[in-house]
Amino acid sequence: MNERTYLGIPRDEIAWNPAIDEEKCIGCGQCLEVCPNNVFAMDEASGKMKVVNPQNCVVLCDKCKAFCDQEAISFPDKEELKRWLAARLRASAAARTKGADS
Repeated sequence: MNERTYLGIPRDEIAWNPAIDEEKCIGCGQCLEVCPNNVFAMDEASGKMKVVNPQNCVVLCDKCKAFCDQEAISFPDKEELKRWLAARLRASAAARTKGADS
C-alpha cells in the first residue's frame, strides 16, 4: 500500500483537517457538497455533519469553511502549519545533504 504524502511528508504526520462544532452545525450538508474528497458525512443519529476521513482533506485547503453559513467548521492555524511544513522540508533537505556528503 502506498503511503500518502504531501511534499514528501507522510500525510498522517500533517495536522490539517477540519473540525466541526456540533453546537453550530445544522446538518445542511454544504460542506459535503463543496468537498470532493469524501471528508464529510451525515451522522443520521444526530442530524449533524461529521468529519469521517480527515486524511482525505487536501493540505491547506479550507474551502468548505467559507461555504458553512453557520461558521461551524474550523481548521488549525494555516500560517503556523506553513511554518511547520517549511521547517520540516528544510530538515529533510539538510538530512539528504548530510547523507550525500558521507
